[in-house]
Amino acid sequence: MVMFWIVAAVLSAVASIAVLAAGAAAARSVPAENLALAIHRRELVEIDDLTERGVLAPVERDVLRAEAARRLLAAADEPVAVGTVSGKADRITVPAIAAAAPLLAVAIYCLVGSPGYADQPFLQRVSGWRAADPRTLTAAQMAAALELIVKERLGDPEPLRALGIVQMASGQYAPAQINLRKAVDLAPRRADLWAGLGEAFAGEADGTVTADAAAAFDQALKLDPSNAPARYYLGRAALAAGDKPAALAQWRALLATLPQGDPRRAPLLAEMASAETGALVPGTGGPSAAQVTAAQGQVGGAQIRAMVAGLAARLASSPDDADGWVRLVRAYGVLGDTAKRDAALKAARAHFAGKSDILKALDAVAAPSGAGGASR
Repeated sequence: MVMFWIVAAVLSAVASIAVLAAGAAAARSVPAENLALAIHRRELVEIDDLTERGVLAPVERDVLRAEAARRLLAAADEPVAVGTVSGKADRITVPAIAAAAPLLAVAIYCLVGSPGYADQPFLQRVSGWRAADPRTLTAAQMAAALELIVKERLGDPEPLRALGIVQMASGQYAPAQINLRKAVDLAPRRADLWAGLGEAFAGEADGTVTADAAAAFDQALKLDPSNAPARYYLGRAALAAGDKPAALAQWRALLATLPQGDPRRAPLLAEMASAETGALVPGTGGPSAAQVTAAQGQVGGAQIRAMVAGLAARLASSPDDADGWVRLVRAYGVLGDTAKRDAALKAARAHFAGKSDILKALDAVAAPSGAGGASR
């Protein structure tokens, strides 16, 4: 491997000297703008080539193409600048620098790099992610692994469902809808797929049960009357529409299907109580930190507490919303409800075990009130 890099560096140096020496001798004046545009256009071509060869993932390609296109547009907007190449010193210095650059790069790589380490193209990295413990992977890595499984298992709705769940967990609701629609087309009699599609629609609307979401949940409930997410979200939709009896009917039916030890019972009962008293303010993501702070010791605090209860109930049904857990832990801490705060923190840590970024965010909102260390 080291010998390969040495030979490649020498050949690069020779080629650079030949090209730059010839250009320096023949050039009179070269529009610098044209050179910049040509370089950026070539960069776009190379990005597409690397993607076709499997070195870059589609997501990485989109990011790199966007950045290259931005530089191309910036170069096109710059005024025309004319650079001149003349003089014996320039004809010697420029090729010398071009020749030294690859040699210096190889020397530094040999000192601080890993020349004996095998190359890892994108497909090889994905294979490694597939074999790894899912709890150690980021959402993007899990999605990449699942995308490969989807291609391998055409006609199987399960990888599509799993991919949709991972995408929803990372806030990518539009692609999640696409994959869950495909899963529904493959298995239209599966209630869990319809419910997942409904959650993708609701997630894109910040938790609001839109018409598309309601239709998906209705279909899930027709196929499986005990489907918990469908009943819960249809109850929220009815309450938001002002139909309290219909909302309570959905939630009572849901409560009847949950065993006594189910952790979803307590927040659901709290939300039902809030709805019955009229204190619930229909919302999607729970109260803001400012609302919670303002609610302390005030009459309007009952509404805020009801909103917190609603957020807790939603997370019990759909626990993949990391931001929702952060808001819930912060809200309980500000309200001074340490028991519920610690319980929520414990549940969130268990659900997101191995997700260091999410755990750090939870610790950050718990630390001011001492929850970060009390619940470990």
